[in-house]
Amino acid sequence: MADIPSSATGTQAGGVKYATRDKTYFEKRGLQRYAGIWSLWALGVGAVISGHFSGWNFGFATGGWGGMLVAGIIIAIMYLGLTFSIAEMSPALPHTGAAYSFARSSMGPWGGFVTGLFENVEYVLTPAVICTFISAYFGSITGLDTSLYPVLWIVFYAIFLALNIFGVALSYKVTLAVTLISLAGLAFFYISAFGHIDFSRWALNIAPDGSELPEGGGDWFPKGFGGVLATLPFAVWLFLAIEQVPLAAEESVDPKRDMPRGIMLGFATLALSAFLVVLLNPSIAGVGSFALGSSLEPALDGIRAMFPDVGWAASAFGVVALIGLVASFHTILYAQGRQVYSLSRAGYFPSALSETHAKYKTPHFAMIAGAALGLGVMLVIWYANGGGGGGETQLGDDIIGSVLLNMAVFGAMLSYIAQALSFIILRRKLPNIERPFKSPVGVPGAVVTIIIAAVTLGYQIQDPNFFKGVIWVIVWCAVGIVYFALVGRHKLILSPEEEFALEHAKK
Repeated sequence: MADIPSSATGTQAGGVKYATRDKTYFEKRGLQRYAGIWSLWALGVGAVISGHFSGWNFGFATGGWGGMLVAGIIIAIMYLGLTFSIAEMSPALPHTGAAYSFARSSMGPWGGFVTGLFENVEYVLTPAVICTFISAYFGSITGLDTSLYPVLWIVFYAIFLALNIFGVALSYKVTLAVTLISLAGLAFFYISAFGHIDFSRWALNIAPDGSELPEGGGDWFPKGFGGVLATLPFAVWLFLAIEQVPLAAEESVDPKRDMPRGIMLGFATLALSAFLVVLLNPSIAGVGSFALGSSLEPALDGIRAMFPDVGWAASAFGVVALIGLVASFHTILYAQGRQVYSLSRAGYFPSALSETHAKYKTPHFAMIAGAALGLGVMLVIWYANGGGGGGETQLGDDIIGSVLLNMAVFGAMLSYIAQALSFIILRRKLPNIERPFKSPVGVPGAVVTIIIAAVTLGYQIQDPNFFKGVIWVIVWCAVGIVYFALVGRHKLILSPEEEFALEHAKK
């Protein structure tokens, strides 16, 4: 890329300034194209699949079976509008920045940065959440003492950072392999479950007061419509992070053709799996919605109930569930690196973070920095809540998962609103740019996404268990905004996202 033209080096709209960089700046920040349709599909599905093994099921405690089903449908509609929107924007703006890139072109540098901050919360903290689930499953399988969980976190971060750093081809091959294994395990679970379901007795075993109905036969909606709305934040876990696929735009072989197909195939796969897990898991005889409402291992509980006399079945499926968690951990670490890289390359974050590995062409500094931040937050919460052994440590582990999950979901909802708003503005502001794919639900679909995301945010704020996470997201974003106002906005660089936005702002 050439030096920044003099017309772009002055103060721009929004009070930002561009620093001059020669072509060697971008030569040190090159990426390698590798991903095709199925690599992109695996990136999206792999990021989400851990949420079908655990996390989503806490919604039974707030809404019962019917509440969880309807909440899941509402959230699926939200994600349908979102994925159609990003499937249109990503090939039209095929840059690694994804959400930041969309918002930068539609809402200017401040809108781009704030959207990037929202997404940064999600991608830095979601791997940390998944890492706590990994430690719980690993500890259940091996009997590892909970006091050693921090060591396990460090080991998993180190292993999968290495896999992500040592080549994009290796990273995508690992992603595809663990995603296929996870889906095969879930397929086995669903097929097995059909022979063991007693829907009325077990799925409908929650009373209006939240107690268990020993004989089942309860209402579909024991907590009413309010219970459906309160369950929305938990249903998000069935789809959270599918939106990361556009972060691979500059590593896609043909983003204009493959990006929309990869995104929508991924969404269709997840929608089918989400419906089956919500229907079948609580219906298995001996499991039930009431027990699953507080379970850390809902799918594993189902396997234990279906195969009580097959001692190795639970252990084998536990390994598959662990692989599912690894799939999401690995793929979101990938997304985290690209997200930090894109904001750094453009100067919103310190530009040193965007240098890529000389041999492997992966953003190793960005991945290491994001991983160190996520791991650091985990360790702080762990030791602040009595980490060190026994019951206190287990409590600390639960708190880590709860607080960080709530923070990740809150950041995600804010970024979804920003991305859907970007879609609407781009349709109006840049109607004539090339759009290889056009959303069939258009602006109305984006509006529905905004409404559902806003309602979900509202119910997060009302829940005292979510509110701690909300406060920390606000602090996170406030610190970032202060940094950008004082430092970052004076050091922007004409990255592909910025170049596109400035070029089209003149038209």
